Amino acid sequence: MTSIILASASPARLALLRSAGLEPEVLVSGVDESAFSAPTPGELAGLLARAKAATVATGLTDGLVIGCDSLLDLDGRALGKPASAAAAVRRWREMSGRAGTLVTGHCVINAATGQQAAAVAATRVRFGSPSEQEVAAYVASGEPLAVAGAFTLDGRGGWFVDGIDGDHGTVLGISLPLLRRLLAELGFSVTDLWS
Repeated sequence: MTSIILASASPARLALLRSAGLEPEVLVSGVDESAFSAPTPGELAGLLARAKAATVATGLTDGLVIGCDSLLDLDGRALGKPASAAAAVRRWREMSGRAGTLVTGHCVINAATGQQAAAVAATRVRFGSPSEQEVAAYVASGEPLAVAGAFTLDGRGGWFVDGIDGDHGTVLGISLPLLRRLLAELGFSVTDLWS
């Protein structure tokens, strides 16, 4: 059976893959995200996903390496994890009552052949209008400091998201439908990879 390697420290990505029948090994890439730039948030997410997968695949002789990166596109700006609690509060003031697009780059590399397939998924996120007290409590929880866009859909941040237009997995950090298509490009059926 082909092994699956997740090139990400994201607990949400790991949980989603496990709930969908895969049992990946986690190898964090250690890629310095600040060293990369691109014209658009989507292109940057794709570039980072490819860099993370390639870094982990280097030296491996077998397995399918999955690299992902998520960013919030708000007015054409790429917003990753906020640098501080104060930055997270400012971010929520800016997002409140508005919509942004969560983009997640995906890259799968077959370490045995070097072949790769990559694409970017995008889901529109409609943010609610939490009160200052709610934002302060949410930021104090620490959750928004660890995630792209300073929010989660599957955690405490879900209270402050009015809705999404697109695949919820993209917002969680990995789109299962897109990943299935990328695996198929490399000649793998996801059902054959189920544990």
